[in-house]
Amino acid sequence: MTIAVPLAVAAGVDAGQRFLDVALAPSGQTFRMPNLAEGIAEIIARLERSGVRRVVLEAIGPYAEPLVKALSVAGFEVGIVNPRRIKAFREAEGGRAKTDRLDARLIARFALTMPETLRPLPTDTQLELKALSLRRRQLTEMIAMEKTRMKQVRGTLLLDSHRAAIAALSAQCQAIEAELARRIGDDAELRRVLHILKSIPGIGERVATLLITDLPELGQRDRKAIASLAGLAPHVSQSGAAPPRAAIAGGRPCVRAALYMAALVAARHHPKLRDDYNTLRLQGKPGKVALIAIARKLLVTANALVKADTPYQGKTLDT
Repeated sequence: MTIAVPLAVAAGVDAGQRFLDVALAPSGQTFRMPNLAEGIAEIIARLERSGVRRVVLEAIGPYAEPLVKALSVAGFEVGIVNPRRIKAFREAEGGRAKTDRLDARLIARFALTMPETLRPLPTDTQLELKALSLRRRQLTEMIAMEKTRMKQVRGTLLLDSHRAAIAALSAQCQAIEAELARRIGDDAELRRVLHILKSIPGIGERVATLLITDLPELGQRDRKAIASLAGLAPHVSQSGAAPPRAAIAGGRPCVRAALYMAALVAARHHPKLRDDYNTLRLQGKPGKVALIAIARKLLVTANALVKADTPYQGKTLDT
């Protein structure tokens, strides 16, 4: 009597600059391939022979992008998972050792144990826009650092050096912003979303562009999910007789920071949101907590308007 050997149904990949470590679950088999076109082709062939349909990777760095694209084209179900979830899964198993091979096995077991629906992979356009947005933030941060350094020096030579660096970085930042504007302007769907977002109190061109590039799920999720993605959803923590305490956590820091700045503007200039902010302060809420609540209102409003395909028309933001 022949006993059929069960095939692996999931795979995990630990992606590095030079190598891709692949593990199958539940078999635990591992192999390593160079992170090159021929190595990726061999990985796909082996996964197909093993009956794998689900492949999971950690969302860290750009090294896995060629593999992810090739797997998607080949018809695999590909998941990009937050590294914090993989770390928590390791701790839940009681593991401490960490190598590329062990990480791949861990990710494969995670893929097999957590069979929830995987989020859609970002398109090439979304990846390119996100990369441009990231570069703009990097240049903005470098400009701010140069301005801070310039305040700490004396002498014409050093001051001129800082001024030249600021001018060069500013020119690059303007070029990136122009390219972002061009790409969004050339895409009818993105142009529509930009128009809707800019109609919302407190949200200007820069914040609207960042929401498009770094929160492409806007208008596709419910209010709780979109707030969680942005890092603006309150999570309750309570133990024993201690009173429950809610605090925001996780999410995408750049989106949260952008909406916080938008909330600052809206709380000063929009009558309804100014009243909401003042009410929260009178209730004893700290200023930052009140502004986070305003930021969440802006986000939920933006999500609803993009979903409804309609700009803001002066209605109250009771979200």
